[in-house]
Amino acid sequence: MEKNTKSKIEKLKLTFCGGVGSVTGANFLLTGPLLKNSRNEAESVSQSIADSTAQIQHKDTFSILVDCGLEQGTHDADLNNHKDFLYNPINADVLLITHAHMDHIGRVPKLVRDGFKGVIYSTPETKKLAVVMLADALKLTTQSALRNGVPPLYEEEDVSESFRLWQTIPYHQNHQLSPGYSVYLKDSGHVLGSCMFEVTYTAEGEDKKRKIVFTGDLGNSPTPLLRDTEPITDADYLLMESVYGDKNHEDREHRIEKLCNIIKDNHARNGVLLLPIFSLEKAQEILFEIHKLFDENKLPRTNVYFDSPLAIKLTDIYKTMIADFNQSAQADARKGHHHDIFSFPGLHVIQNAEESKNIFREPGAKIIMAGSGMSNGGRIQHHELNYLGDPNNTIVFIGYQAVGTLGRVIQEGTKDVEIMGTRIHVRARLEKIDGYSSHKDSDHLVTFVEDTATTVKKVFVVMGETKSSLFLAQRLRDYLGVNAVHPEEGETVVLE
Repeated sequence: MEKNTKSKIEKLKLTFCGGVGSVTGANFLLTGPLLKNSRNEAESVSQSIADSTAQIQHKDTFSILVDCGLEQGTHDADLNNHKDFLYNPINADVLLITHAHMDHIGRVPKLVRDGFKGVIYSTPETKKLAVVMLADALKLTTQSALRNGVPPLYEEEDVSESFRLWQTIPYHQNHQLSPGYSVYLKDSGHVLGSCMFEVTYTAEGEDKKRKIVFTGDLGNSPTPLLRDTEPITDADYLLMESVYGDKNHEDREHRIEKLCNIIKDNHARNGVLLLPIFSLEKAQEILFEIHKLFDENKLPRTNVYFDSPLAIKLTDIYKTMIADFNQSAQADARKGHHHDIFSFPGLHVIQNAEESKNIFREPGAKIIMAGSGMSNGGRIQHHELNYLGDPNNTIVFIGYQAVGTLGRVIQEGTKDVEIMGTRIHVRARLEKIDGYSSHKDSDHLVTFVEDTATTVKKVFVVMGETKSSLFLAQRLRDYLGVNAVHPEEGETVVLE
């Protein structure tokens, strides 16, 4: 009996608890045996959490969660986000956070509310951004709960407790999670502070190590601000994203040229250019690009209205972390005296709702950058009501639009849409620039895996629409000869 029990718990297992068949809601669980000296060294797992030591001492497994994000964009998103997790949060020892987007951190306070008492790890940059992101999410989820007459997803004390449990690890530092388990962080190049986790497991009494890599979201390198995605060369198992697993982007020069031409065309027609923006990374990148175009006299001077309270706060954080940018962006920041790479003549930072309403009264050509990026909420919807009916105006989509979102509906060419309870006929011009995506495209995802093709035993393709994930998995099998699969939600696999 004892032998069978030992055999059972020595298996290393990976469970796909979210982010499968969908871009959003990332949540993965890695479980393995709690090695014998872990009971005596449980404090190393959670030095500041007294009650977690007793918890660890009475279990046989060590559990690592990777990301705990909101499902976004679907009609059932709110309902699904309120559902119980596919595991008991109290049994999880560690939560690793790849980056601060809400589809990767949005359910962390709920996890804590439901009993998680372990340690949360991320880069220092991610934690700093997450403070702002989760404060904003708390406000929005509370308002949503009041409207729908349901309990809130979490409350302020759950957010506070999450940050009490939250610790940071810098890039390129090996950190022991528990005897036999360690983690090493590499830059994924997706947003400021985003990382890949290389989790290394060494079985008791063995020298052989197994390396399981969780990519999070992989950046569309090179980007104007961020360092390039670092290579993975020695993974045994790879869990990777596939948002654009079946599509390719324009190159960087083409995307800048396309943005420039759209802005010039809008100005010539004295129109309004709507840019639905994602508050984290996309907003900062577009501000930086427009700034450079103005500096280089490639654009006529145009009023730009930056109308997203969350994006404004995150941009202020970006300004304090110039040292984390790539060398080119750092060089731009050093030019002149206190040069602000996110500010330029004609930029209007909109602080409150009244100022936002007043934009409508401003005459002439203008650019409005407002959240949310998928038009499923935020101030952009008010501007869409005001401007989408005019053929002189333009709306530009510069990021992924999830199925079921207003942005996806407009992008696909639907002429009659409902915005905030009002039907509107879309006459404005529609543009899309894939090159500004923060995700790698299909070719570059294949190239990324190629670096570790000789070592990897299995690639799990997740965090994408099903057709995108399946397409990428097939490409990896065909082009690289690797064992690539698209798992199902709730599926558990044994990592031999």
